[in-house]
Amino acid sequence: MKLIRVGVDLAKSVFQIHGVDRSERTTWRRRLRREDWIDALRERLEPGGEVGMEACGGAHHWARELQKLGYRVKLIAPQFVKPYVKSNKHDAADAEAICEAMARPGMRFVPVKSVEQQDIQAMHRVRASLVEQRSAKANQIRGLVAEYGLVAPRELLHLRRALPRWLEDEGNGLTTRFRWLLRGLQEELIGLDQRIAELDREIEEIARSEPAAKRLMQLRGVGPIIAIAMIATVGDARQFRNGRQMSASIGLTPKQHSSGARSGCWASAREATPTYAACSFTAHEPSSAPPGQRTTRSVGG
Repeated sequence: MKLIRVGVDLAKSVFQIHGVDRSERTTWRRRLRREDWIDALRERLEPGGEVGMEACGGAHHWARELQKLGYRVKLIAPQFVKPYVKSNKHDAADAEAICEAMARPGMRFVPVKSVEQQDIQAMHRVRASLVEQRSAKANQIRGLVAEYGLVAPRELLHLRRALPRWLEDEGNGLTTRFRWLLRGLQEELIGLDQRIAELDREIEEIARSEPAAKRLMQLRGVGPIIAIAMIATVGDARQFRNGRQMSASIGLTPKQHSSGARSGCWASAREATPTYAACSFTAHEPSSAPPGQRTTRSVGG
């Protein structure tokens, strides 16, 4: 009997396949190499069949390739697959769990991202990494000059202005060797600033050319970085029933731990997407309440 649903456990070199027929009986279980699994799938599963995968590294690429061949692709978050793993964890059990999870009527799936969305996400990830490197570099400079009796300002802008003065001041106790080291650190800091500025300009250019980003930037407090990150992460917002669902998908809602009449909300359910965590903001709503008591509304993370 022909297959109707296939679960695929992705890996770098070897993929595990698990397929079931209309009677929900396992009729295909096989371990295939990376270069062979698509051809083997085309031989066993007709176009229009369902293929499920965990939303992990490389999943969106393979999902787009399968969609081109006419298959219906369902990506599932790994935490939703785990409850369906039977006994010990191994590739065959994972593939079977994926095949089982994708058949559940209440299962939530991850939308397949386009190449453009992944380009923008990659840009944000590189930018976030550069910002972390810049902060680390500034802290390194502060720690090193402190050993020579110099107090570095906390703000990055003031630190940039202080570096040339330290290098030019011959009476501050810095040795020739340390000045050489400090000059190199200054150049590295400038290089990180320039790279971040290049990415910011590219993000602004994308925001100017994207209609959805223009609409988002009409909200108070939403700039190009948040607008473009929202488009890349969320994609089509119509997949969510309400704003809370979308907030939960990007890690902004609190974690709920309730039982009976006792309820509790703790820190965020999972760490927020780095871009949203770094660029979170709160916009004040117009209110007739006295100063200091105005209500606030989270606009977009």
